[in-house]
Amino acid sequence: MTTYTGTAKDGSEVIYVDKKRHLWWLSFVGVGVYILPFWLYFSFGHNPIVTLIPAFYIYFFTAIIDKFMGIDKNNPPEEVVPAMMKDNYYRFHVQIHIPIFFITFFAYVWFVGTQDLPWWAVVALIIGVGSGSGAMLAYTHELGHKNNKWDQFLAKLGNTLMGYGHFNIEHNRGHHVWVSTPEDPASSRMGESIYRFMLRELPGTIKRGLGHEKRRLAAQGRGFWSIHNTVLQVYAVTLAIIVCLAVIFGPNILWFIIPHHMIGWYALTQANYVEHYGLLRQKKANGKYEKCEPRHSWNTNHLWSNMSLLHLQRHSDHHAFPQRPYQVLRDFPDLPNLPMGYGGCFALAAIPPLWYKVMDPKVMDWAGGDITKVNIDPKRKEKLYEKYGAGNLAAAE
Repeated sequence: MTTYTGTAKDGSEVIYVDKKRHLWWLSFVGVGVYILPFWLYFSFGHNPIVTLIPAFYIYFFTAIIDKFMGIDKNNPPEEVVPAMMKDNYYRFHVQIHIPIFFITFFAYVWFVGTQDLPWWAVVALIIGVGSGSGAMLAYTHELGHKNNKWDQFLAKLGNTLMGYGHFNIEHNRGHHVWVSTPEDPASSRMGESIYRFMLRELPGTIKRGLGHEKRRLAAQGRGFWSIHNTVLQVYAVTLAIIVCLAVIFGPNILWFIIPHHMIGWYALTQANYVEHYGLLRQKKANGKYEKCEPRHSWNTNHLWSNMSLLHLQRHSDHHAFPQRPYQVLRDFPDLPNLPMGYGGCFALAAIPPLWYKVMDPKVMDWAGGDITKVNIDPKRKEKLYEKYGAGNLAAAE
């Protein structure tokens, strides 16, 4: 049993045992879920029904497991946080998943490319495997917040799986600066469906990421079209992988690979959508936005999904203190909380009327009933003001 020690302000020794230390191995259950269809398919008569397992696991089973395992509000004492941050055990759990995601992807490319699957089974795998590959971005997200070259390299390597080369620079220099404001394409607005959000978020974040990389290179005296462009490096490697796989398995494999990558991108879109829906940082008298606080991100402490996503669901602490690694992210009192873990929320968001019914009242509770304090979709402003605060419409204009 590993213990961590620190010194309290009064000079006494603080001793702490991280009870979740070995629960991080639960993240490998997801790996087993992706192995299971292979075993079932080849053991029981090549029945393609098993291709449904990954998608059902992500969007339905995780919510059920979250319900049974409950929530965890435990925080490590601040005195032992430095010791926990130095423990490479936690770094291992991030880094080891990078090759696992690649192996899983290549295995399913081989599976689709060599087996006689009906079209619906391929679609099921596009959704299930693509969403699973999208979880890679939770790991490159964690690595991308680190300052050492090895973690930065692994983040960039992981992003090549789906060609999301703009992710880390856009996330760190764009999203973290403008989060929960109307200017941020990665912060969803109240009344905005996930599908309309996707059409704003994807091009918006790509444009912003490329812009940040262009400025970074210019500061070094280099042009955008340079071998030093980290975004283009990722795009190039992704394209090379796709071409090689098309040569090996034939061009028809692109009907799996390209939609797979698009679903992987959509997986991040889903996370961005639920993490800040409707929340708004207020502008100060000088025209600048208030500092990002824990209350500006939706939080959830569901144990199972948090173990799978490196505490990404403790998003409130992450945005307020982005340099804190996942193992020491905290819960706070009076945070805006999602009704379930990410998998369940993603399924809920896929049906906008249900999402609005559940989440819009929660947004209004967060805003103290004042709709002028909500990040609202301009296209639905009039209807939402009529519903939640008709008297505020004239004041807002």
